[in-house]
Amino acid sequence: MVIKKKIRVRRAKKVSVSKAEKAGRKFCDMPEMALRQVPQDVDPGRAAFILDMDNIWVNGTVIHYCFFEHTKHSSSTKWTGSTADKRAVRKAFNEWKDLGIGLEFVEVRSLDEAEIRIGFDQDEGSWSYIGTYPMGNVSKSRRTMNFGWSLTTSHGKDTALHEIGHSLGAKHEHQNPFSGIQWNRQGVYDYFSGPPNNWSRRKINSNILDPVSASDVEGSEWDGNSIMHYEFRAALIEGPPPYDSAGIHPAAGLSPKDKAWAQHFYPSLRKKDYVDLIPFQSEVIQIEAGGQVNLVIKPKTTRKYTMQSFGEADTLMVLFEDDGTDDPIYLQADDDSGTDYNAKIEHRLMKGTTYILRVRLYWANAAGETAVMLW
Repeated sequence: MVIKKKIRVRRAKKVSVSKAEKAGRKFCDMPEMALRQVPQDVDPGRAAFILDMDNIWVNGTVIHYCFFEHTKHSSSTKWTGSTADKRAVRKAFNEWKDLGIGLEFVEVRSLDEAEIRIGFDQDEGSWSYIGTYPMGNVSKSRRTMNFGWSLTTSHGKDTALHEIGHSLGAKHEHQNPFSGIQWNRQGVYDYFSGPPNNWSRRKINSNILDPVSASDVEGSEWDGNSIMHYEFRAALIEGPPPYDSAGIHPAAGLSPKDKAWAQHFYPSLRKKDYVDLIPFQSEVIQIEAGGQVNLVIKPKTTRKYTMQSFGEADTLMVLFEDDGTDDPIYLQADDDSGTDYNAKIEHRLMKGTTYILRVRLYWANAAGETAVMLW
C-alpha cells in the first residue's frame, strides 16, 4: 500500500515589480535639440529667465496640428495612425485646452498649415519636439511628434498628454535640477538599454540622467506626479528615501502643478487683456517675467509701420493679422533675448484691418521701465 504524503507547497514571496516592468513599458524618447546660445557675458539670472522660457509660445496662438496620412501626404504607411489613436490625441489636446488656457488647438488636413505634424510609427517610440523649436528647424514634410504604441490604454492616454506637454514647451520633470534624485546610474543604463526601449547610452543621458542646468531654469520645484515625469522602479534610485525603496510612480493624468504651469504661461485671455496701441504713444509694460501684453493696432492709413520695444529688457514680439475669424494670421516676429538691441518689427499695415501685437517679457532690469511704441 502506498501512502500519499501531503506536501505543503510554499508560495514564493511576492516581489514588488514596477508597473513599467509588468507591462514592458516604453518611455518617451525625446529627440536632441540644440540649446539656445546666450552670450557668456549675460548675467546668469537673466540667462535663466531666457532659457527657462525658450520655445514657449506667445499666449493666444492658434496651434494647428495635422495627422500624417500616407494616401494624402505621400508619407510612410507607418506614419498613419488608427482611428482610435487619433481620437485619443484629440482628446488629450482637449484636456489641455479645458484647463482654460489661452492657446487654441485646431486640427487641419494640410501639413503646410500645421505647426504640429503627428505620425504613428510603431517602430520609433513616442516623442515630440519642445514648443516652438520645430519652427524654422524642422521641414513641413517631417514629423514634429510621433506615437510608438497604442494610445487606448491608461499608459497610452498619459503618453498623449505627455507628448502634447512637450509641444507646449514642457521638459522632462525627472530632469529638473531640483529633484534631488540620486541615480543608480549603472542600473539606469542597464535597464533602459534593454528591451523594450533599447536605448543608447547617449539617449539615456539626454532623456534621463542629464539634468537641465540649474542656470537654465528659474527655481522650479520638483513634481514627482507630473505627467512629464517617467516612472522609475526603486532599483534605479539610490536616494533619497522613500524613493530608493518605493520607486517613483506618478499618478495618472495631469497633476495640479502641471495645470498650474500651463495656466501660468498660457492664462485665459479676456477682452480686457487687449489694449489699443496708438501711433506715437508708448505703452508701458508692467508685467512679471513670463507675462505678456496683447496690443491691438487699427491703422488709419496704409503704410509701412515700425513696432519696437524700449528699455533694458528681453522680449519676444509677434505680429498677427486679425482676419475676423478665431484664427489670426501670423505675419512676423522678433526676439531680442540676450542681446543689446530691442525687438523691432517693420511691416506694411493696411487701413481697415486689425492687427494684434503680442509681446512676451522674458526679463526686465526694472519693473515699469519697458515700453512698446508704434510709429
